[in-house]
Amino acid sequence: MLRNNTPLWEIALRTTSVYVAILVGLRLLGKRQLGQMTIADLVMILLIANAVQNAMVGPDVSLIGGLIAAAVLLVVNFVFVQLLASSRLAQRLMEGHPTMLVKDGAFVTSGIRREGLDTQEVESAIREHGIVDVSGVRIAYLEPDGTISVIPIAVEP
Repeated sequence: MLRNNTPLWEIALRTTSVYVAILVGLRLLGKRQLGQMTIADLVMILLIANAVQNAMVGPDVSLIGGLIAAAVLLVVNFVFVQLLASSRLAQRLMEGHPTMLVKDGAFVTSGIRREGLDTQEVESAIREHGIVDVSGVRIAYLEPDGTISVIPIAVEP
């Protein structure tokens, strides 16, 4: 119950490897998918967590093995967050940069296509910001966190 035969360094290495692999996988999903989590996404996350549990601790089902894996996840995540806070390069690689979707009242189709969106999704986000039509938008970006920010064209008084 308390201890199994798997070396603790192996649990730490496996756990770190799984953490990095999942980070890369989520990064490859794209910004929009991260910004709109659905029930299907929650199910996927739960299933991935269950699937990688054995990859992290191996045959070790002991209490110590589980606690070591949890502690390593906390430490690796802390280090990762500190790296993102201190390195613009790491931040850009992992979080990406905003993608322009609308400029001066016109769709930027290259950005919309690159992010796997369609104009209807962008129009919906524009309406959520209280703007009736794309012609009322000075600029709109898909942010790294998956949200769409919209800046309206200033109305002359």
